[in-house]
Amino acid sequence: MRPSAREINGIMQRLLSTYIFVSRKLAPELLEQIARAGFQGVEIFCSRGHFDYTAKTEMQAMASALARHGLTLSSMHAPVSRDMSSTREGGTPLSICEVERVRRIEAMDELKRAIDVAEELPFPRMVFHMGVSRETADPRKRDAAFSSLEHLILHARHVGVTICVENTTSQMGDPAYLRAFVDETRLTGLRFNFDIGHAHLAELPEQERLEKSFAPLRELVSSVHLHDNHGGKDEHLPPFDGTIDWPAAIRLLKTTPEANLPLVLELKEKTGPEAPAVAEQLTAARKSMDRFQKAWTSAN
Repeated sequence: MRPSAREINGIMQRLLSTYIFVSRKLAPELLEQIARAGFQGVEIFCSRGHFDYTAKTEMQAMASALARHGLTLSSMHAPVSRDMSSTREGGTPLSICEVERVRRIEAMDELKRAIDVAEELPFPRMVFHMGVSRETADPRKRDAAFSSLEHLILHARHVGVTICVENTTSQMGDPAYLRAFVDETRLTGLRFNFDIGHAHLAELPEQERLEKSFAPLRELVSSVHLHDNHGGKDEHLPPFDGTIDWPAAIRLLKTTPEANLPLVLELKEKTGPEAPAVAEQLTAARKSMDRFQKAWTSAN
């Protein structure tokens, strides 16, 4: 008997977001360490100081390093701020919800530069935020987001990229709001990235947070961010280090129509003089993924 799609999904790929080292240059040596830690693919976080998505030579070097170390590029995370310096990331936010047309066009132009990486370095998905953190719902912002995404979805489609909007803790990133937005605008091809850590911060009774956050998005979820917290702030801890009920979360995730759901470990970077070395952080990430994978494969 052939295995079902859901049984095939039990064999998960080990994916790591480079957000864990976002303040460092994403050099080939760092990718080598990620591969040695047992990860099979990455989601690259687009920050020019980390990965300069505007430099063709950097894209080519990245493609070569990924191939050399046997890593897939599972997805890319859209930039959330912009600075023209390649050595630091400024505080200028990039938002598809910009009401002012000139600023919205500037943001879209920068986001298109990130999407265009796929011409040199193919990847299937790009994760977007619906505005900045604490973005309040506003009809003008909704219209701006529709205008931006209508344009960006078409642009991304030409290079084989699907845009996945992520649930966040802002009003415009609320799962129910996101689903209503997609249903009302009928934006063809838009999908969701379910961020389980953000869902655990919803202003709901703790035992209802994951289910009520996941339910509106379930049919259109194309990828997942894995991280934990204690229900109060966005800590980006390894799974099982916070208060998320992971067995229940895994059962929930396995109800998506997506047969081979990409599950990306997205941990917070540890910096400062007392921060663990890169190798230590990767060892901790690998151990958390070991535990998660065991729970995933054993779940019904």
